[in-house]
Order: sequence, then structure tokens, then C-alpha cells
Amino acid sequence: MLENYLPILIFMIVGVVVGVLPPTLGFILGPRKPDSEKNSPYECGFEAFEDARMKFDVRYYLVAILFIIFDLEIAFLFPWAVVFKSSLGLFGFVSMFIFLAILVVGFIYEWKKGALEWE
Repeated sequence: MLENYLPILIFMIVGVVVGVLPPTLGFILGPRKPDSEKNSPYECGFEAFEDARMKFDVRYYLVAILFIIFDLEIAFLFPWAVVFKSSLGLFGFVSMFIFLAILVVGFIYEWKKGALEWE
């Protein structure tokens, strides 16, 4: 009965070794040359600031929304393209046309708001 669990045990051991060994080797064998530039906090494309309640520029969020919109478009477009000829027909074409039209309206809105222009 225990031989049924041996592959699971081996899988768990390999998983722990693969998850722990590379970071440990990097920590032990990696170079340690800290300086002020490496130790300074840096996040989101700009240096850290004193006040945590400082307002962000709205363009940061507009770019994130654009990424989500067009990432979803691709996520729906590839499976649709694979099965289009075999089973969807005219209904599939019209529904994808409506979906893409809605995305184009969002894209035009973002374009008019200046989200695609970076200073």
C-alpha cells in the first residue's frame, strides 16, 4: 500500500529541491557588492517618495486598463479563430465583430483622452 504513495513522495521531494536549491545556491555563491544605488528603493518606473498618500498620475492607470483590455481581446480572439470555420459560421462572425467594435470604441476613447501619449 505504501508503494502507491512513493511517486507522490518523490514528486514532493523533487519539487522542494527545485524550489529551494537554486535560490540557496544564488545566495551562497552570488557576489555581494552592495552600494547606495543597489540599496535604494525603486518601484513602478519612478523613485520612491516620502509620503505614501501622494497621488499617482492617472496615465499610469490608463496604461494598465489598456493592457487589460487588449490582453482580453487576444485571449478571446485566438480560440475564436481556431474554431471559426468549423462550427461558428455567421453567428460567430457577427458576435466577434460586435466584441471587437466595443473594444475599438474603448481604444478610441483612450486615444482621445491622451493615454497613448507619453511625456
